[in-house]
Amino acid sequence: MSMTFSGRVAVVTGAGAGIGRAAALAFAAEGLNVVVADLDAASGEGTVELIKAAGGSAAFVRCNVALEADVRHLMEQTLSTYGRLDYAFNNAGIEIEHGRLADGTEDEFDAIMGVNVKGVWLCMKYQLPLMLSQGGGAIVNTASVAGLGAAPKMSIYSASKHAVIGLTKSAAIEYAKKKIRVNAVCPGVIDTDMFRRAYEADPRKAEFAAAMHPVGRVGTVEEVASAVLYLCSDGAAFTTGHALAIDGGALAI
Repeated sequence: MSMTFSGRVAVVTGAGAGIGRAAALAFAAEGLNVVVADLDAASGEGTVELIKAAGGSAAFVRCNVALEADVRHLMEQTLSTYGRLDYAFNNAGIEIEHGRLADGTEDEFDAIMGVNVKGVWLCMKYQLPLMLSQGGGAIVNTASVAGLGAAPKMSIYSASKHAVIGLTKSAAIEYAKKKIRVNAVCPGVIDTDMFRRAYEADPRKAEFAAAMHPVGRVGTVEEVASAVLYLCSDGAAFTTGHALAIDGGALAI
């Protein structure tokens, strides 16, 4: 599949680790200029170093996606550095709850919604005008299988990812005739640093996570990154408003 990405520009939020880093590396490997955005400067700069070591082009911008001033600055830096914006992968997100709905706190609710929902909304708010001004583009938002069904003991997180899908579908329809496509990826359990920290203390939990997926394992960050690149590519030119499950068949059960 030809991606026809060379020379174009992509912004990736939450690009300091995990899925975001994998997507940033994958974009760069296809010849894109990549703006790496993350709240953690050391991690974000680490992604830039990996891209440059492989011969790619990248720049880091520190960004808290829950703050409008930071998101505005991210888009301004993208323009000043590379002059345009072709693709955006709005991936930054958090999950901090591990209890039943009635046990959640207002602080947890505000933090999760602030990053996962407001962050995606703010990013698109500032990305869409740039893409309109240059005649098109593609956006991919990170949702989750928890946005396509229930997630016991993660109700706020689940609600936030349902909201991401709602934002994605609404934006897709609003801008469909403007040559801007907006889609979402919905990963199942993925082998990230966060996953390893959560399960290394109890291997039985890791085995349970693998068994949740009919393929018998958790996913890799590269598998999600591959789907993101496809949704941005010209090969997906007729795909918009779609929430793509990358879940090893979990939702098919």
